[in-house]
Amino acid sequence: MVTIISTAGIKIVPTMAVYAATKNAVRTFLEGLRQESTEGWLRLTSVSPGYVQTELADSIDDPEVRREIQANAAKFAITPDALARAVAFAVEEPGDVEVGDIVVRPTLQG
Repeated sequence: MVTIISTAGIKIVPTMAVYAATKNAVRTFLEGLRQESTEGWLRLTSVSPGYVQTELADSIDDPEVRREIQANAAKFAITPDALARAVAFAVEEPGDVEVGDIVVRPTLQG
């Protein structure tokens, strides 16, 4: 199982504490499930993308935050294909290999 989380749970910034906490809760939940899967049949991967070219900013009500996200995305966001390749990498590993965490972000993202 692959779960898309966010780099917001890795690099915590002001005004994003609750959002970051939810990302870390998901990561912790997945790690607990992995450890409880003592038979080894459950493979769990969390993928934390940075800026990806999506319409996410369109759903943000705060105009200042929306503008900041749109400006950053325009400067350096990666394509959805880059994220898809990371997911494919994890899924295509043999059954005895689990890729636990992947961070995929633009090289220019701070």
